[in-house]
Amino acid sequence: MSDWSAALLAYWFDELAPAQWWKKDVAIDAEIGARFGGLWEAQRSHPAIDFLTDPETARAAVLLFDQVPRNMFRDDPRAYATDPLARAIATQAIEAEWDEGLSLHERQFLYMPLMHSEDLGDQQRSLALFAGLGDPEITDFARKHYEAIERFGRFPHRNAVLGRDSTPEEIAAIAAGAHW
Repeated sequence: MSDWSAALLAYWFDELAPAQWWKKDVAIDAEIGARFGGLWEAQRSHPAIDFLTDPETARAAVLLFDQVPRNMFRDDPRAYATDPLARAIATQAIEAEWDEGLSLHERQFLYMPLMHSEDLGDQQRSLALFAGLGDPEITDFARKHYEAIERFGRFPHRNAVLGRDSTPEEIAAIAAGAHW
């Protein structure tokens, strides 16, 4: 495991409280950007295989390319720029069974790139993986993501940030709470 991966895993799982993972916090976003923004920029052009040297590096890379940009770049297309890389790493780590023996939250974050995907196949796999965690709240969240993709083929709440036009149905879904 590299120094950066150990530092990122320790920060995410030891320094941050679980409530901080889910809430918009300008100070936390700035801290994540200061600590890991340069790393994200330096590593984002590497192929997935570079991060599949060991389970810890793969898990840290998933955080780096899935969660870190969502904090650093809220309301900016760069928040989703490395989703394909995070998804490729997560998929291969899961296929290697590197999710075995992890805690609930460690598995949850390893699976998260599949939940964030706008591909229905990824959503189906996400729903099965999250259901396997045995936590009804987490499973419900995964189900809501799946239902959005099944219904719209994309996440309507990303439309404005990504410069996509929204349909009236998508606007109504966002107004009804279909945004994360």
